[in-house]
Amino acid sequence: MWRRQLIAGNWKMNTTQAEARALAGAIVDRCTRTDLDVALFPPFVWLSDVAAITEATSVAVGAQNCWSVEKGAFTGEISPVMVAELGSLVLIGHSERRQLLGESDALVRAKIDAALAAQLTPVVCVGESLETRQQGEAVAFVSAQINAALADRSVADLGRIVVAYEPIWAIGTGIAATATDAQEMCAAIRSAVATFSPETASGMRLLYGGSMNAANAQELLSQPDVDGGLVGGASLKADDFLGIIAAAPQRD
Repeated sequence: MWRRQLIAGNWKMNTTQAEARALAGAIVDRCTRTDLDVALFPPFVWLSDVAAITEATSVAVGAQNCWSVEKGAFTGEISPVMVAELGSLVLIGHSERRQLLGESDALVRAKIDAALAAQLTPVVCVGESLETRQQGEAVAFVSAQINAALADRSVADLGRIVVAYEPIWAIGTGIAATATDAQEMCAAIRSAVATFSPETASGMRLLYGGSMNAANAQELLSQPDVDGGLVGGASLKADDFLGIIAAAPQRD
């Protein structure tokens, strides 16, 4: 089963306001693919700018994070309801937040709940460390993350979720997982989701994230269980990001 691909750019804590506007404008102006989806995840402070530039285009906008409740005394946090006024997607559980900010599986699940309630599409990030992979426990570790995030959800809610596999050892290192690595893990993720709902698993979009670039994108995106990319560094230059989009094989 071929699923519609999604190429998503996570700008992380990068870009000035002028740079964000210019980058979004270049991508919107030059992105001509109609057979796949494109999404941009700018810093919170530029969400409004990027949303205005992408309005009435095929390029979607999302936030890099949200809090786990709709409103309240949570200084510095962003409600998913606020995000929903500007974008349609939100990253949840990115490895940098899990590692650097101590986000637990329980908090990740609560954020998914809140995002779904706000009618956002959660892009749920999972992935293992180099040590875990070297110990031969990568599949078990990632499957446990999937179980913590997605178990006991309705079929309808599962159908609204995107999963991004981002091996921690490949993020920002320039060392991408091989196409075989990416396919193996995405197939394992799909199998884990199938224990909840086989039908949902076959249709769920699974992205690969970790040093994807225009040179390796075609091979990675040609794998049967890899349905797109969550792109970090290469999304900060229009030429590089558009090169990845152009490299994505057409799916009939």
